[in-house]
Amino acid sequence: MKTYTITLFKRLAAIVLFAPTLAIASGGALHLDKAPVSADQQKLQRGAELFVKYCLNCHSASAVRYRTLQKIGFDEQTITDKLLYTSDKIGDLMTVSMARADAEAWFGIAPPDLSVIARAKASDFGSGADYLYTYLRSFYKDENRPTGWNNKVLANAAMPHALWDMQGIQTAVLEDDGHGGKTINLIAPTVPGSMSATEYDEAVADLVSFLVWMGEPGAEKRQFIGIFVIIFLLGYYVLTHKLGKSYWKNIH
Repeated sequence: MKTYTITLFKRLAAIVLFAPTLAIASGGALHLDKAPVSADQQKLQRGAELFVKYCLNCHSASAVRYRTLQKIGFDEQTITDKLLYTSDKIGDLMTVSMARADAEAWFGIAPPDLSVIARAKASDFGSGADYLYTYLRSFYKDENRPTGWNNKVLANAAMPHALWDMQGIQTAVLEDDGHGGKTINLIAPTVPGSMSATEYDEAVADLVSFLVWMGEPGAEKRQFIGIFVIIFLLGYYVLTHKLGKSYWKNIH
């Protein structure tokens, strides 16, 4: 009983401490846009290229080897030419050379490994893909932050907007939500990026699709096998049911 009381007290304290931040970040309710996740290999390949170009400088994917990218249609030569840095080999894990201590000094916190980030966020928000898709499209300029950026989904995020050159620079306006909190309204990029809004959304969708795939590269094969397992079990059930009826008919 004592342990339960202490745990409950800690949870209530956490709610009191973080409630103002959550209210500002989402106006009391976090709205996530539906991520158009795709298993199309061309989209996954584009997502992998974006991941290597924009994410792998700071974030690692230490549970995945470059060789694994052959499962989405890359051949060894393409991986070597487009996705490997000079010192990397195709059998290496997708790690970064930045030391953890340096990362903490520069960003205040070491960037997390992204191998299973979509699955990790799913445990917190119901859909990891929706969270990542919304998050990567919700950065705005904030000169009060050390990085110069903030995020509507994750208030005071330590991560800068790595994709700003594609999206452009969004700004934000804070408005009262009528419940003591603030609603953040994003304004379309005042400084345009290299992509239109539609093109940027498609690029983020491809990147998120790759992050989802990376969390479980064998998911498609598992689902394919699962269909046959279910068909087998249904057939087995019909067979055993008929055998059971035949057996009990003779007894009665």
